[in-house]
Amino acid sequence: MTASALDPVGLLTFGESMVSLRSTGPLANGGTLNMQVAGAESNVAIGVARLGHTSAWAGAVGADPHGEFILKQLRGEGVHLHHSVHPDRSTGVMFLEQRTADLSRAFYYRAGSAGATISRDHVAAALDGGARILHLTGITPALSAEARDAVEYAAERAAGEGIVVSFDVNYRSKLWSRDQARAVLGLLARHATIVIASDDELDLIAPPRAGSGAAGQPGSSSGRPAGSEEADAEACAASRLLDAGVREVVVKRGAAGAAVYTTEGRREASAVAVTCVDTVGAGDAFTAGYLSALLDGDDVAGRLHRGVLAGAFAVSTRGDWEGLPRRGELSLLDAARGSTQR
Repeated sequence: MTASALDPVGLLTFGESMVSLRSTGPLANGGTLNMQVAGAESNVAIGVARLGHTSAWAGAVGADPHGEFILKQLRGEGVHLHHSVHPDRSTGVMFLEQRTADLSRAFYYRAGSAGATISRDHVAAALDGGARILHLTGITPALSAEARDAVEYAAERAAGEGIVVSFDVNYRSKLWSRDQARAVLGLLARHATIVIASDDELDLIAPPRAGSGAAGQPGSSSGRPAGSEEADAEACAASRLLDAGVREVVVKRGAAGAAVYTTEGRREASAVAVTCVDTVGAGDAFTAGYLSALLDGDDVAGRLHRGVLAGAFAVSTRGDWEGLPRRGELSLLDAARGSTQR
């Protein structure tokens, strides 16, 4: 799909993108590192663009080769850019160590980075161009006071202008404590149309418990028995968010699939069975699939289906976003799954 310069983009997002240097073994042993672009927000922007919609990313990079690499990669994926190049701060870097076949560890070098300087001015200019969806994460407000102000401004402005506000909690313990995050993210969630979270993040954004009750009845099985303590806590938190004005509460459950709570009830989807080789970026892939289907006008079931499909592509390939599907590839996993079930 293409858009003229006057058309609003399908999705606008902003935050810090970094260079990720990936090892194939313990970093202490040395060896070859593969350089890639990492960033939850830019992952979603790329995913939405690959699925046929216009997307834009706003942010800041350093005046260094790492920043140039990020910009080239995003442009190459068709993502529109609203960026600045900071003359005095470096682009953030992370090392991703493949410690064992099943365990990876991240080491961040982002303190005082160019990405943390994103401001309300960046966001205002990007929003002036219009967007159907503004996608935010809980990572950006943890970067700096300036970045937090930018997120709060964007959420409030977009909600006031009738733009769908998608908010993925994406809690990062290396950036702040749960108590610090709760004080900020709960207020941001008030402006969200769609909240996206893992089940252990819901308590960071749900309003204080004012009573009991759950949102809706279960749909398809997800491996969480109705009435279990875990399921009840999830449903209760979702109910409080819906009561606060959130339209959809989307819960990412990894290998157990995903669920969406609305005032009409709860719908669930199982994960697509694939061989998992890398879970990094899987949540962002799900989000890109879900939001792209929303842009297409699909119902909740259709959005969930595309989300779990995109997540399956992500975990079955290496990289933050490299394995994300294009629109014409979405049917590949469905076809493969069908052939194995005959």
